[in-house]
Amino acid sequence: MSFFQQSILTSPGSKFDETLWVAKIRKTLDEELEDEIEIPVTIFGVPKPLLMCDPESYIPQQVAIGPYHHLRLELYDMERYKVAAAKRIQGELHNVKLRALVDRLIKHDHRIRACYHRPVNYGPETLAWMMAVDVCFTFEFIRVCGIKQGKILGKIPSGLCHLIDASGNKTAHNSILRDLLMLENQIPLFVMRMLFELQFSSQETADQRLLAIMTSLSNDLSPFKAAEKLDTAAVREHAHLLDFLYHFIVPKTDTTSFHTHEIDGGGDKGEEEDGKTSEEMFTEPSHLRNLADLVWRLLSKLMRGPIQLMKRVIFSKPLKLVVKLPWTILTKIPIVKMLKEPLEKAFQTFHKGKKDDGEGDEEAGASEKPPLLEEIAIPSVTQLTEAGVQFVVTNEGISGIRFDSKTLTFHVPVINLDVNSEVVLRNLVAYEACSASGPLVLARYMELMNGIIDTDVDAKFLCGKGIIVNHLKSETEVAELWNGMSKSVRLTKVPSLDTVIADVNKFYSERWRVRMGKFMKEYVFGSWKILTFVAAIAMLCLMFMQAFCQVYSCSRIIPIEALEPLDPTVN
Repeated sequence: MSFFQQSILTSPGSKFDETLWVAKIRKTLDEELEDEIEIPVTIFGVPKPLLMCDPESYIPQQVAIGPYHHLRLELYDMERYKVAAAKRIQGELHNVKLRALVDRLIKHDHRIRACYHRPVNYGPETLAWMMAVDVCFTFEFIRVCGIKQGKILGKIPSGLCHLIDASGNKTAHNSILRDLLMLENQIPLFVMRMLFELQFSSQETADQRLLAIMTSLSNDLSPFKAAEKLDTAAVREHAHLLDFLYHFIVPKTDTTSFHTHEIDGGGDKGEEEDGKTSEEMFTEPSHLRNLADLVWRLLSKLMRGPIQLMKRVIFSKPLKLVVKLPWTILTKIPIVKMLKEPLEKAFQTFHKGKKDDGEGDEEAGASEKPPLLEEIAIPSVTQLTEAGVQFVVTNEGISGIRFDSKTLTFHVPVINLDVNSEVVLRNLVAYEACSASGPLVLARYMELMNGIIDTDVDAKFLCGKGIIVNHLKSETEVAELWNGMSKSVRLTKVPSLDTVIADVNKFYSERWRVRMGKFMKEYVFGSWKILTFVAAIAMLCLMFMQAFCQVYSCSRIIPIEALEPLDPTVN
């Protein structure tokens, strides 16, 4: 809102004039509301949840572009370089002064202000000169720093030699590049188009030159391969440099079938399933028989000798009688009553695993629900490789991510990581969270990579496969980069990536070793009640055997050869 922002908004300590405020509100609604409806907001403030994680990745450290950080004292040293760049650009204009650009910007004052989410408390002329100087500096910097195959596209001015380096190794060089791609440091792209129109003879030529410069810069800074080839229409369609880079990476998707949801921790785990409570499900005799079958399959593979003795005791007629007793009677026993809750949860897990294999209708219904927080979890690279998964490079970008469950092949795009990558990725994710009306494709990809990379061993493996091209100091920095990435402020379903995550989790969770390990860790080793129960049963069995052998001769029941140690020389 141009007039409202420049005239009404005052400092917090100023005196408030009610009459003047009402008059200006009326004038704003009558004159400017209809024009500003069609101008979308494209330059946002970084959401606080993201800003609090790593402020330096979102707040400019070297140069301020646009009104948001213009008055910061620590950035004021760059103003003389910005003015010098504007003077050099003015010398390249054909019989036109930079004042001509300022006059055009003043006429588009309301359009410029409407692009910013936060209030812009500068007058029309001040804002126009600010835009003109900043766009000249931005144009000169990206023109001479548009590195393509190791070559500088333009001659470096003497005043910028200590800031710009052809190899990109200077600290100030990379710092300015990062600042130019920060969400709060953007200026509308149509302002740069106005400058190019003054410099070149035709609008078409201006768009072609601007597209070439921005494409070259995007190729240099983008961690990914271009999603699709862009034409001159991209210069007119995209809002600013960060928006151009985002669509350079993320392919266009159909947003009509996607739904956005707040991050949810999941429903009540104690809810009934298929009309049966957890207690009723466990009271079914089949569950106890399944437990007996499971124990028998494990023990049947063990050594003979003393183990055979334990088998006979465990599966003796008295214990079979106890197993066949109704669960409601067994739960009255003090020790069994104490173990009722963990055992019920354990059988629910196995029961749920079996139901998932045959209930397609429930899976179809679940696909319409918002993704839960725990669904972001995915096995690490190390765990997947140990399970037999092969990681293969795909050249299709983010859209090429897929998992082939038949060949156990995980297709992942190549990503280049350097000193600028973290800031670029964080600001792209922040921009996507603020502007995207459809799925957060890039944020979901970040969560996927964050999930499969846990340690430097995972990062080293992907670097060895060529999936990660590492220009950082070590694989440890790569792992820290991914693990330090925060989640987006909102969560959406991205069918292509969600399918990959679901397929990988399904394959991994169905492995017998993984299922048993999870069961033992969660319900045996993680529960002191289970261990207490096992110890008590063992003590009772030993006491029973001791008392039995004192009364009867054990040789009548247990063969002598079963108690003798095995001879290692006998095959």
